[in-house]
Amino acid sequence: MKTKTVFSCQNCGYQSPKWLGRCPDCNRWNSFVEEDFTAPSAKTKERVSLYKDEPVLLKDIEVKEAPRIKTDILELDRVLGGGIVAGSVVLIGGDPGIGKSTISLQISNQLAERGITVLYVSGEESVMQTKLRAKRLGTQGKEGKLYIVNQTDLSLIVEYVLKIKPAVVIIDSVQVIFEPTISSSPGSVSQVRECAGILTQLAKSSGTSIFIIGHVTKEGTIAGPRVLEHIVDTVLYFEGDRFSIYRILRAVKNRFGSTNEIGVFEMSSEGLREVKNPSEIFLSEKPKDVSGSVVASILEGSRPLLVEIQALVSKSSFGYACRRAQGFDFNRLVLLVAVLEKRMGLLLEAEDIFINVVGGIKIEDPAADLAVAVAIASAFREQLILSDAVVLGEVGLAGEIRSISQVALRINEAEKLGFKRCILPQTNYKNLNYPAIAGSRSGRDNKGTIELVPVSNLKEALEIILRR
Repeated sequence: MKTKTVFSCQNCGYQSPKWLGRCPDCNRWNSFVEEDFTAPSAKTKERVSLYKDEPVLLKDIEVKEAPRIKTDILELDRVLGGGIVAGSVVLIGGDPGIGKSTISLQISNQLAERGITVLYVSGEESVMQTKLRAKRLGTQGKEGKLYIVNQTDLSLIVEYVLKIKPAVVIIDSVQVIFEPTISSSPGSVSQVRECAGILTQLAKSSGTSIFIIGHVTKEGTIAGPRVLEHIVDTVLYFEGDRFSIYRILRAVKNRFGSTNEIGVFEMSSEGLREVKNPSEIFLSEKPKDVSGSVVASILEGSRPLLVEIQALVSKSSFGYACRRAQGFDFNRLVLLVAVLEKRMGLLLEAEDIFINVVGGIKIEDPAADLAVAVAIASAFREQLILSDAVVLGEVGLAGEIRSISQVALRINEAEKLGFKRCILPQTNYKNLNYPAIAGSRSGRDNKGTIELVPVSNLKEALEIILRR
């Protein structure tokens, strides 16, 4: 049989009979690679038929609340929505060396020690290398049923799963796994898409939970077609600098839980450790008596976090002001600078402005607007900020301070860490109903409570926060 060739986009999976400079689907340049195309064989059709279910009426379906499998890693269970769902497929992505394989081996060990059968498929390392890495992490596997295999042939991996019948399977990684019936090389669009599809069918039919590790491209997306993220049930991303000790695990897709939760880990010689109080860690090195440093309370899912926001304002030497933001939206920064110029009269058009969120956190919460604006004004005027104050509020285009959500949780977190004042929107102050801090509405009538200072506009906030 004559083999045909097609050109596939390595970013989105679009196929064309001829080479194209730019993909018409995702507009990516130079992403087409020539691949062999053959019709599905009888073996593939037979395998697909094994996972075929008959249609049933909706009224006849019995819904049973299946218990989740706890990993005993609390930060991971939080991100997953309470644990591992039977038959789910979880994709873990992140930069090289950020801890994907490390946390996968830790998950395997935690489950195996509780008598849960786990199959760890290492396609990039031999069994001996995996054993050495497990020994370094303190994962010996003496008590549990943790199987390790070095295999890249997907047909053999499926046979291992059907034979061992594990509760959890970990594939490290999907870029090196290949389906023998497809002639293209491992890591190509066809291979990644087909392998992910077969693994998903296997998980749904057998009830086995499968973790798939995926590499990340230079653009920060999962290597392979975008359809890979649509196939799986949950997508987890590791964030943070690989040379930093802190890692943030974020869910960007979760069919069985919230996508707003994050897990914070610390990388050590013994693997990833949970950070149970991230706010205290992020503020541990906060400088004292320095302008441009503000503490804000942001919300990640149901968890309030206190983070330090730093601003640096310096005279531009090239006639064109530079704006840079690390961990904060650039467009939002430009908007806040414009509000400070128009509403507050700050002459920032000839100033370079740099914003940094300490700890590698990426802020999407609008409650940090006021803190960023205060940090810029403090750095520009060289005025210190009240060291015992936490700042909350969204800034509008007219300079007004708008209300935010879950203000009671944020205030409670600030009070735990010893902050004495909380600058918050006037609307939230009027509607606040929180017994633990109710006595502080009139100032510091009750000892040990935090003082709430309401503000209605940016000018009022700067007069209160900046020390003369």
